[in-house]
Amino acid sequence: MKRQIRIIGIDDGPFDKKNKGLNVLVVGTIFRGGDFMDGLVSCYVKQDGTDATRKIALMINNSKFKPQLQFIFIDGIAVGGFNIINIKELSEKTGLPVINIIRDYPDYKKFFKAMDKAGKLRYKSIIEELEKPVKVNNVYVQYEKINIKDVKELLKITCTHSNVPEPLRIAHLIATGVVDGESRGRS
Repeated sequence: MKRQIRIIGIDDGPFDKKNKGLNVLVVGTIFRGGDFMDGLVSCYVKQDGTDATRKIALMINNSKFKPQLQFIFIDGIAVGGFNIINIKELSEKTGLPVINIIRDYPDYKKFFKAMDKAGKLRYKSIIEELEKPVKVNNVYVQYEKINIKDVKELLKITCTHSNVPEPLRIAHLIATGVVDGESRGRS
């Protein structure tokens, strides 16, 4: 695998959990491996909505960077609260492998309870259909249309400044910086 492989990392910006139904910023950073950022794309999804997979796929497919992209990293299975990203569908709509990066092993019982409270339990099957997260280095991964050997290789190439791939780390910094006026949180 080439070190300068083109990857997009996607993360959402912070949002007010009390104001339901607002638009939440989603940022995608396009990187050459883990060294050089080539571009930036963004879109908005509804907080606790149902449009994340569709909007992110459109953001990627309508981008001038799409012909160069070879992989998608996402930071968790949901954006904007409980707007669930269906990684199988995202992979199908974009034609690209998708790797979900999770910092800590999910507490599914707690997550599904929160989903139920938010009225989103009907999307539980999307999460249950995924393979269980696998630990690679200091993160957990779920993936679609890629094998674990290539996931490990991608993490070696892209984790240049932290345990999180650089495209995700920078997407997080940009999204929080734009929304809050300065970056914050774990990146």
